[in-house]
Amino acid sequence: MLITLLTYGSRGDIQPFIALAGGLQKAGHSIRLAGPGRFAAFAAGHGIPFVPLAGDPAEISARFNDAGTSPLRMVRGIADYVFSIAPQVARQAREACAGSSLVVHSFLFTTGGHTFARELGIPDVSVQTFPMFAPTRAFPNVSMAGIPPGLPSYLSHWLATQVFWHGGMSGYRRLRRAYPRDLPRKLTWPFREVDGRPASPLLVAVSPAVLPRPADWTSPHIHLPGYLFLDEPDYAPPPALAEFLVAGAAPVCVSFGSMVNRDAERIGRAVLAALRRTGRRAIILTGWGGWTPERLPENILALEAAAHDWLLPRCAAVIHHGGAGTTAAGLRAGIPNVVVPFAGDQPFWAKRVAALGAGPDPVPVKRLDADNLTAALSRALDDGSILSRAADLGECIRAEDGVGVAVRLIEKWADGFRRGSL
Repeated sequence: MLITLLTYGSRGDIQPFIALAGGLQKAGHSIRLAGPGRFAAFAAGHGIPFVPLAGDPAEISARFNDAGTSPLRMVRGIADYVFSIAPQVARQAREACAGSSLVVHSFLFTTGGHTFARELGIPDVSVQTFPMFAPTRAFPNVSMAGIPPGLPSYLSHWLATQVFWHGGMSGYRRLRRAYPRDLPRKLTWPFREVDGRPASPLLVAVSPAVLPRPADWTSPHIHLPGYLFLDEPDYAPPPALAEFLVAGAAPVCVSFGSMVNRDAERIGRAVLAALRRTGRRAIILTGWGGWTPERLPENILALEAAAHDWLLPRCAAVIHHGGAGTTAAGLRAGIPNVVVPFAGDQPFWAKRVAALGAGPDPVPVKRLDADNLTAALSRALDDGSILSRAADLGECIRAEDGVGVAVRLIEKWADGFRRGSL
């Protein structure tokens, strides 16, 4: 069958969908992946047919980062930009779904992707890289990481869903009046039965070893297949990287992904000071943030990017922002993770890493300085319990097949939908 995948955001939002698209291709399906245009070459490099969508996800990342940990500021900041490109993106995504037998959609396409599928009378599947739209007492919504377990956590999930739905609907009504031909007549919600159509499956693409399934996730539409890793077995590192790795001890990797921060200089100085104080070699992946000091000592190498699945197992530890994708890669590598959360779901993953014993307590970016980062990095590298727990957790994650499980769940859902046996 022809399957359209809709996703939007940074590389961390695109990469799991390229992995899933590849798994579906191997299972014999035709694929069409729609995502931000800047990732066209990335998809092409993995043989994935790609439909470019308008807009620049770097702008979303900047607004996401500026929002901090406030879910309301996050929705408002992102919504302003999303609504400015929504008509064009909606038209392109709608066209990408034409002729498809099934639609798979990510967070920013939760309602849009489902609505397009309903218009076409075909099934859809929601794939989230963090636990969203699945209330539980076991842990809070990812945007409210400081809330304790129990009823407050359950209510945090309810509140986040209300903000997502009503905040989106408020802007959508205005856009619909302005662009009636580009946008569907109304949006529909995937996760409840409507007009005899069952709730769409929700695949939370996280390892059960990292986030065990809560006891109150009793709904059959919620699944936990594992991480969707995109392995690059043929990855050829740049000569400078290969030479650096063989020139000395395993380095620390520093990767803040696509986070664009106005305090990049302050953060960079703290990182360099911590590396100097601990005497560690390091590789700094600058990403979209683009921070690179004018001068680096010989024991530090700066690159824009490198394949995490290849690089991180060759490192002693990783310092990162706590994005879902980088956290997954860091834990899978079996090395200590030092998390410096910026915004959004990152504080949630930072707390989860510490709770799992795979890294020290997080160092929030607003409180980051040379002293606390040095202390955190020293503990990560010297604490035997962290080293052991990180190695054990990595072994568990590497034994999983998140892509394979997700493909089988999608196929089962499509088959049941077609047979009318759901």
